[in-house]
This record gives sequence, structure tokens and C-alpha cells, in this order.
Amino acid sequence: MKTNPLVFGGLLASLALAALSPLRAEPAYHFIKAIPVARDGNWDYLSVDAAGRRLYVAHATRVVVIDLDKDTVVGEIADTAGVHGFAVAPELGRGFASNGKENTVSIVDLKTLKTLTKVRTGANPDAVFYEPSRKEVYAFNGRGKSATVFAAETGAVIATIALPGKPEFAVGDPALGRVFCNIEDTSQVVAIATKTHTIANTWALAPGEEPTGLDIDAKRHRLYVGCSNKTMVMLDAASGKVLASVPAGEGVDATAFDAGTGLAFSSAGDGTVTVARADVADKFSVVQTLATARGARTMTLDPSTHKLYLAAVDYEAAPVAAAGAPKARPKAVPGTFKVLVYGN
Repeated sequence: MKTNPLVFGGLLASLALAALSPLRAEPAYHFIKAIPVARDGNWDYLSVDAAGRRLYVAHATRVVVIDLDKDTVVGEIADTAGVHGFAVAPELGRGFASNGKENTVSIVDLKTLKTLTKVRTGANPDAVFYEPSRKEVYAFNGRGKSATVFAAETGAVIATIALPGKPEFAVGDPALGRVFCNIEDTSQVVAIATKTHTIANTWALAPGEEPTGLDIDAKRHRLYVGCSNKTMVMLDAASGKVLASVPAGEGVDATAFDAGTGLAFSSAGDGTVTVARADVADKFSVVQTLATARGARTMTLDPSTHKLYLAAVDYEAAPVAAAGAPKARPKAVPGTFKVLVYGN
């Protein structure tokens, strides 16, 4: 068979272009390192100040401060009894710690890490959120089933908003003028109007149940909600319509969205992070199940480096339970508290 030199040359050129333009592959997250903290005690939310290059870890009665560029502990914020979360207002040089055991939020100087004052809230403030367009702080009170809103600069309480159940995490969408919070015991998300400090909408999350983690794609107005029934839900932040869902791990706690990569993450106590992508047509699919560590349920994301940070401890071997007895809960090994770092 004779070969046409023009056709053969075109084929070679096509193959060369294909070699230079490989098919797109999803980034595979992997373990990078562990940052030792060593102190003992319970922990809760982690939060990143990308501009200030700091990671804040709520840990027992303190907030541990980690340098994101050096991956080392550089300080702590003391006197935060039962702290759950820490929010940052970079332009004000202020941070806000929700102190669950004393029903207050500490206003903290980010340079000195000293507490300037404390604001009284409802019972057991859990998630805390800074709304930059109005320079207001929202403390979501778990047992109080309410949100306390106060001025970030002065601490003056502006409003107390009654909620339909126990609030968990919160995020905001300044373009829509909304702050969103998931309600764990009613399997809902509430949308709070920032101008009036009233509930504008309440949306069901089915098929999601008992939501915990929450984050937002503010550009496309999409909410990502991690739910306790091993599900991550995507819904429209303007209409509240559930658009899609994917399976997630057991014991989902935190959820994060990376605007730079378009990936959503839900971390679970079973030692996994579900990594999912939503395309422009709102097709939602799992692209990776990342193995982490047992009990590493809380997580945050650095949007500038795309790294994930999860808190964890080592556990002793669980004792063998007697026949018919409930399974014993494993004990943490003292001095092993750490932050695990994962990257792509």
C-alpha cells in the first residue's frame, strides 16, 4: 500500500501536538508533613488567614497560632475556655474566638495575640464568622439556638437572631447580602439578610441530613454542605435549590471549597477526605478519596497554596470488649496532637 506523504506528515504533526497537550488530570492530594503541637485536650475548627500567613487552631482553652510558611507554632491566644472557632478580620487587625464554656467571644489583637475585650453571647457560641462588607461578627450559639451579631471594631451587640435549631458552621456571600448557617438538628440551611439581621430563607437539605461542614463558591453562588449521613450536598445560594450530591465519609465534620481549583472537600472522622468537582453544568462528582488519619475530622484550606490542614492525634489500641458489651472508645496518646498537611 502506498502512503500519501502529505497525509503521513499531517498525522505526525497531530501526534506531536497531542504529546505537547496531555489530557487534563485531576490533582491527586497526598500527605506532606505533620506539624507537632504536643499540647493535650479537645480541638475544633481550624481557620486560615491567607494574607497574614497564619493558621489558627482552636484547642481546649487556647487558640494555637501556626506560621503557614514555616509550618511551626509561633504563639497562642490564651483564656479562651472551650474555644470552638476563630475568625479573622485582616483589615482591622482583629481576630474573634468563640468561647463555648463562658458564652463569650474574645476580640483579639492579631499582632500581640492579646485579648482586647470579650463580648457576651448566647449559650455555647460555636461557629464564629466575620462579615467584611458591614464589618460585623456573627457568633452562632449552639445551645442558645441563636446568632449574636456585634460590631467588629467596638464589640457593641447589634442584634440577636433566633434560629430554628442548633447552628453549626457559617459562610457569607456579600454579593447576595447573605450569611448562611447550617442547622444540624433540623437538616436545614438558613439565609440571614445582612442588612436587616433577619432570616430571609430556610431551606431543606435532603438528601443531606444533620449538616456540619459548610463552604461557598461566592463567584457561582454555590453552597457545599457536608452532612452526617455520609453525603456532601451542593445547592444554589440564591434559590436554595439542591443541585447535586455525592457520597462522603463516615463522621463528616468540615467542608471546604477551593476557588482556585474548583474542588470541594469534606473531611470525616473515619480518616478520609472526599474530594469532588462541580463543573459549569453543576455536574458533581468525586475525583478522589484521600486517606488521612482516624479522627481527623476538622479541616481548613489555604486558598493561596491549595493545601489542606487537618487536626489529629494518635490513638492507643482499643481494648477488646467483652461479648455483648459496647465497643470501648480509643484513648488519645498524650502529647501527640498535631496538624496534618496535605497538598496536590
